[in-house]
Amino acid sequence: MPERMKPSADLSLDLDNMWSYMKTHGNPDWESHPSYLDLLIPRVLELLAKHDLKITFFIVGQDAALKKNHAALKMLPDAGHEVGNHSFHHEPWLHLYTPAEIEQEFAAAEEAIGEATGVLTRGFRGPGFSLSVPVLSTLKQRGYHFDASTLPTFIGPLARAYYFFHSDLSDSEREKRNALFGSVKDCLRPIRPYNWDLEEGPLLEIPVTTMPLFRAPFHVSYIMYLAGYSQALALAYFRTALNLCRLTGVQPSLLLHPLDFMSGEDAEPLRFFPAMQLDVETKLRLMDKVLAAYKRHFNVLPMGQRAAELMGAKGLRRIAPRDLEGKASDEVPGAALPTRSEQA
Repeated sequence: MPERMKPSADLSLDLDNMWSYMKTHGNPDWESHPSYLDLLIPRVLELLAKHDLKITFFIVGQDAALKKNHAALKMLPDAGHEVGNHSFHHEPWLHLYTPAEIEQEFAAAEEAIGEATGVLTRGFRGPGFSLSVPVLSTLKQRGYHFDASTLPTFIGPLARAYYFFHSDLSDSEREKRNALFGSVKDCLRPIRPYNWDLEEGPLLEIPVTTMPLFRAPFHVSYIMYLAGYSQALALAYFRTALNLCRLTGVQPSLLLHPLDFMSGEDAEPLRFFPAMQLDVETKLRLMDKVLAAYKRHFNVLPMGQRAAELMGAKGLRRIAPRDLEGKASDEVPGAALPTRSEQA
C-alpha cells in the first residue's frame, strides 16, 4: 500500500544510557557515567536506514553535557532524525521536583542537547513515565509542542515490583521510585492523543500506545521479553496489537529502548534486565521483523511530524490533569544543576 494511503503512526527511542539504568537500579558505579552510545547509535541507525525510517530520539541532557558523547549524538540529526528532551538527570522521581527545580532541569537539558546536536528540543518524555502538573506547565511555558510521558496500561506496578526485586535499593530509594512505570490508574488514561487542559493553554499528549481493548503493552521491550520464551509468540502478539490498532482506528505511538538492540555481553551491569539473555543477532533479527510489520501497516513518522498533524486536527479531547502522581516534597528534592565535572 502506498505510504500516503496508510494511517499515520510514530516511532521513538528513549536514549537511556548505561549509567542511567545503573542509577535507577541503585548501582553506585553509575557516577562515572559509563556509556554504550558509541556502540548503540551506529547499530540503531543502520537498521533504521534499512527500513528508510526517521524517528525521534529522546536524549538525556547529562549525556549531551559530556563531550565524549558528542560525536555519537550528532549522528542523529545528521541522519535526519528528530531529537527530543528526556530530562537532564534522568530521575524517575521527576514528579517530586519543585517548579523551580523542573525549570532548571529543562533549561540545563535544552542547553546541553542543543550544544551537542544543534537542535532546540520541542518534544519531551519523562524518565520512567514520570509526570506532574508542574512538569506539564513548564513544558507549555517553554514552548514545547508535545509531551509523551504516559503509558496507559495496568502492568506498570508489576514492572516496578520486578525492578525492585532485582535491586539493592534502600527504603528511601524505593520511596523515590514508587511511581516508576506508573500506577494502576494509568490504565484508565486514553490510548489516543489528547490535549492536557492547563491554565497556560492546551498541551498535546501522545501516549505510548497499548493494545486496544486490553490495555496490554506492546512497546518493543515487552516484545523482547516475550521472545525470551517464544520468538514466534512474541511476533504474533505484536502483529495482533497492530491489527487491533487498525481495526479500532488507533494510530499508534511505538516506543523503543536501547536494550532492544543489545545483549548482556554489550552491557554487563544490565544483565538483570528482561531479555538481556538474548544474543544481539536474535534481537536485531526480531527488530527487523518488528519494524517491517510496523511500516507495512502504517506511515511511520517522527513524533514532531505526527504532533504537527494532530495539532491541526479537530476534535481532540481536553483532559484536566487532576490525577497525576506526586507533589513536590522537601524530603525528596530534585537534583542540583549540573556541575563543571558533570559537563566535562
